[in-house]
Amino acid sequence: MKSVNKIQIAVIAGALILVVLLLFANTKLPLKKEEAETHAPGEHQEMSIADMVEGLKAALPEAEKQEVKKLEEATVSSPDKKHAFEDLINFFDNVRQPVLAAYYMEKAAIASPIDSNWTYAGARYYSAIQFSKPVDHPVLYKKAIECFEKTLQINPKNIDARISLAACYVEGSADPMKGITMLKEIEKTDSNNVNLQLNFAFFSERSGQWNKAIARFEKVLKIQPDFIEAYLHIADAYEQQGEKKKAIEYLEKYKAAVDDVTIKTEVQDYINKLSQ
Repeated sequence: MKSVNKIQIAVIAGALILVVLLLFANTKLPLKKEEAETHAPGEHQEMSIADMVEGLKAALPEAEKQEVKKLEEATVSSPDKKHAFEDLINFFDNVRQPVLAAYYMEKAAIASPIDSNWTYAGARYYSAIQFSKPVDHPVLYKKAIECFEKTLQINPKNIDARISLAACYVEGSADPMKGITMLKEIEKTDSNNVNLQLNFAFFSERSGQWNKAIARFEKVLKIQPDFIEAYLHIADAYEQQGEKKKAIEYLEKYKAAVDDVTIKTEVQDYINKLSQ
């Protein structure tokens, strides 16, 4: 996909930098994934998406439950299924229930099975992972993979869905090399794809391969100079390696590229701390 907003990929960044990015940056990137929770063997079993959805709905306030019931009935009775599902999805967005929004986006894709709907459903499941408990991640990755695979069944040339699918394999499957292989195959023919390079960059960050991450983010900036969040990630990579002067250099570039006074102030405060 050409717009970086349509794919959700994990970010590792310094605390202040991450707050600035999440609150004020134009491109939304998810929080660093939580460390896996430790449970006794057999304490948790992977639930189905249906079980997860029912549990989330049961926890809603009574007024919201009644509204959901009305909106669900409309998805059955309305001749305009697309609009009815959109109302339900928007409701769950408004009450901050991303898993439920993703579930009903999948329902919308089933009702209108075009590749863009399946891609959007997959992206919603992928995005919902950042707001869910680690124990729920496997089923959400599984659902995201299923949706992206449906996209590719309809449109095998959808590179964006293929990149997203590969990312899910890397992050959420027992066979991460399958995803890496898919990404490297795409790179052979579409090396200037921003989302492809971002995935490689973030995977490098997570594995602590800071020099590789820097190189990937630099390439992103060459392809898409207005993706200024890359400056934050490059700064963080240099800071992780103890190269504070280089980190400050890229924080200065980010500060110069943004207009928001609050962001400029926060970044300058962080620069001051690094300079001490």
